[in-house]
Amino acid sequence: MKTLQSTLLLLLFVPLIKPAPPTQQDPRIIYDYGTNNFEETLSSQDYEDKYLDGKNNKEKETMIISDEKSLQLQKDENVTPLTPKKENDEMPTCLLCVCLSGSVYCEEVDIDAVPPLPKESAYLYARFNKIKKLTAKDFADIPNLKRLDFTGNLIEDIEDGTFSKLSLLEELTLAENQLLKLPVLPPKLTLFNAKYNKIKSRGIKANTFKKLNKLSFLYLDHNALESVPLNLPESLRVIHLQFNNITSITDDTFCKANDTRYIRDRIEEIRLEGNPIILGKHPNSFICLKRLPVGSYF
Repeated sequence: MKTLQSTLLLLLFVPLIKPAPPTQQDPRIIYDYGTNNFEETLSSQDYEDKYLDGKNNKEKETMIISDEKSLQLQKDENVTPLTPKKENDEMPTCLLCVCLSGSVYCEEVDIDAVPPLPKESAYLYARFNKIKKLTAKDFADIPNLKRLDFTGNLIEDIEDGTFSKLSLLEELTLAENQLLKLPVLPPKLTLFNAKYNKIKSRGIKANTFKKLNKLSFLYLDHNALESVPLNLPESLRVIHLQFNNITSITDDTFCKANDTRYIRDRIEEIRLEGNPIILGKHPNSFICLKRLPVGSYF
C-alpha cells in the first residue's frame, strides 16, 4: 500500500518539473518566458552592453581608433593641399570687399590701409574708410590699375613713389581727405580730384602738373591754396579752384604774357568763386580764354 502511494505522488509531481534548457545555445540570447519579442531584444542588447562590450572593450577601442585614422587618411588624400598665402592673395580682400571683373569695391568697410589686391585689378573703389596713408608697397604688384578712388578717408600722407609704377593710371580721386601736399603724379592721368582737403600752395611742386599732357579735369576746390598752381598743362578742359585762399593771378597763370596770339581753346570751365580775389582787376589774365572764369569781378 505504501509503495502504491509513493508511486502516485511521484507521477503527480513529475509534470511540474521544468526540463533543463538545451546545453548548446547561443549565449547572447536570454530566454524569458512571459515576455514579448521587444523585451527579448532589449535583454539581448543589455547583455551585449554589459558583458560583450565589457570583455571586448580594448578590441573595440583599437578598432575605433584605427577607423578614425583610416577616415582621416582618406580625407587628407582627397583634400588638395593649400598653397601658402602670398602677400597679395586676393581671397581675404575679395571676402571683405566685392571683386567683379577687375574691379574691387571696398566701400565703407572700415579698413585703415589699402588691402592686398588681385594682380589683375584695374579699378579700386575704397571710398569712405579709415585709410591714413598710401605707400609705394600698396600698388607695387598691381601694374594694370586705371582708376583709384579714395574719397572720404583720413589720408594725411602719400609717399612720392606711390604711383610711380602705375603707368596706366588715368583717374585718381583723393577727395575729402586730410592732405596738406600732393605726391608725384603718374603721367597718363586724365582726371585728378583732390577737392576738400587742406592743401596749400607750398604743398604743390612747380612741376607737379607740367608733364601731365593728358590731364583734362583738375579739381582742387575747397582747399587752402593761396595761388593758382603753376605750369598747368595745355590739355586741361575743366579747372576747379573755387573756395580757396587765392588772392592774385598773373598774365602767365592761364595765358602767355609775351604771346598775344596765343589761344587756349581747350579750356571749357575755370571756377574761382569763393576766393578773396577780384577778377576784374586782372583783365589781361584771361585774354587767351574763350570763356571767362567763374568768380567775382567787382
